[in-house]
Amino acid sequence: MKDLTQGSIVSHIAVMAPQIFAGMILMMLCGLIDLYFVAGQGDAAIAGVGAAGNAGFLINAFTQILGVGTVSLISHAVGRKDQADANLVFNQSLGLSAAGTLFTLIAGCMLARSYLRSVAVDDAVIEAGTTYLLWFMPALALQFVVLVMASALRGTGIVRPTVIVQVITVVINILLAPVLIAGWGTGLALGVAGAGLASSIAVAIAVTMMWIYFHRYEHYVAINSALWRPQLAQWKRILSIGLPAGGEFAIIFVNMAVIYYALRHFGAAAQAGFGIGSRLLGVIHMPGISIALAAGAIAGQNFGAGNSERVRRTFKTVLLLVTAVMIGFTMIAQWQPEFLLGGFTEDAETIAVGALFLRMVSLNNVAQGVNFVCSSMFQGLGNTRPVLLSLCAAADLVVRNARFPHRVRLVFIDCDDHAPGVVEFVVAAPGVQETAGASRAMKWRPGSSRKTSAPAYCKMPLMHL
Repeated sequence: MKDLTQGSIVSHIAVMAPQIFAGMILMMLCGLIDLYFVAGQGDAAIAGVGAAGNAGFLINAFTQILGVGTVSLISHAVGRKDQADANLVFNQSLGLSAAGTLFTLIAGCMLARSYLRSVAVDDAVIEAGTTYLLWFMPALALQFVVLVMASALRGTGIVRPTVIVQVITVVINILLAPVLIAGWGTGLALGVAGAGLASSIAVAIAVTMMWIYFHRYEHYVAINSALWRPQLAQWKRILSIGLPAGGEFAIIFVNMAVIYYALRHFGAAAQAGFGIGSRLLGVIHMPGISIALAAGAIAGQNFGAGNSERVRRTFKTVLLLVTAVMIGFTMIAQWQPEFLLGGFTEDAETIAVGALFLRMVSLNNVAQGVNFVCSSMFQGLGNTRPVLLSLCAAADLVVRNARFPHRVRLVFIDCDDHAPGVVEFVVAAPGVQETAGASRAMKWRPGSSRKTSAPAYCKMPLMHL
C-alpha cells in the first residue's frame, strides 16, 4: 500500500502515470499486432476483426462498472486507514467478476454472428469477424477478473505488479500471434481464429499470474473466500459508483457500431480504414488517460482522508497536464497520418479513409482529455452520477451519426464528440469543489447508507480555476 495523501502530487503522478501508460500501450499493441498479421488475409479480414473488436467496448463498459467501483471504494478505505473495508470490497468485486465472466462467455457465443450481421453486409467480413470474436471471447470474459485485481492495487496506490503482468501478457501475445495467425514455424495458419486464440491464451496466463501475486505478495488487500458470499449492500455500493462510468463505454460501443453500420455500404476498405484509424487514435489517447487514471487514485485516498484542499489541487494539476499532453498528440495526429496507417495496409482507399478519420477526430483530443480528467476525478470522489449528463450529449452524437450515411459527413460528425467533454467540464469544476469540501464536514462509515454527493453542482456557476 502506498500513501498518496502525503508528498508532491506531481511526483505521485510522475511515478504512477508512466507505469499505467506502459501497461495500456502494451495492451493496445496486442490489437495492433493482431491487425498487422491479419492484414495479410485481406481487407475482409481486417474489417471483420475491426468490427468484432468493437465488441470489446461493450465488454469494457461492464468491466468498468466493477473496476471503477472497486478503485473508488478501496482508495477511500485506504485514506481512512480501514483495511477491513478494503478487503471486503475487493472480495465482493471478485465474486461479481466471476459472474460477469460466465455471462460474457455464454452471451458472446450466442450473439456473435448476429452482431456481425448487424454491422456488415459482406459475407466474408461477417465470417471473419464471427470467427475472430468466438476465439477472442475468453479474453474478453477474463477481463472482469483482471480489471478487478488491477483496480484493487491501483486503489492502494500500487501499479507496478499490474504493469509487469501486462508486459508478460503482451510478449506472449506477440510471440503467439505470428505462429497462430500466419503459421510461422508450424505451417498451420489459423488466420483470424489464431488472432483471437493468441489473445485468449495470453489473458488466461495474466489471470493466473495476478492470482499468484495476490496469494503470495499482496498483504493489504487479499483474496479471502470467506468474503465471497454475496452481500447485496456491498454490491449496491460498488454498482452505484460503477454503473454511470460503465455507461460511457456502452455509448462508445453503440457509436462505433452505428459508424460500422453506416460504412458497410462503402465496402470493406472503408470499414478497414476506420478500424485501423480508431485503434491508432486509442494509442494517441493513452498518455492523457494514464495521467487521469493516476489522478483518480490520488483523489480517492485524499477524499477518504478528508483532505479536500489536496483533492482540488489534484484536479487543477492534472487538468493542466492532460491538456498540454493532448495538444502535443493532436499535432502528431495531424502530421502525415498516412505514414502511421501505412504500417498496417498498402491499400490506397483504406489509408485515405483512415487518414481522414484521424485528421478530423484528433481535433477533439483536448476535449477528450478534459473528459478523461473529469471522469477520473468523479470516480475518485465516488460520485459518478454527473457523468450521466455527458452521456446525453454522446447519445445525441450517436443519433446524428446514424442519420448521415455519407462517408465524409460521418468523419466530420465524429468531431462533435467534444460535446461530452465540454458538458462534463462545465459540471466538473463546481462538482469537484463542493464534493471535495463535503469530506471535511462528514465522517463516513463503511456500509452506511449516507452518501457523499454534490447536490448543488448543477445550480452553481462555473468557478474560476
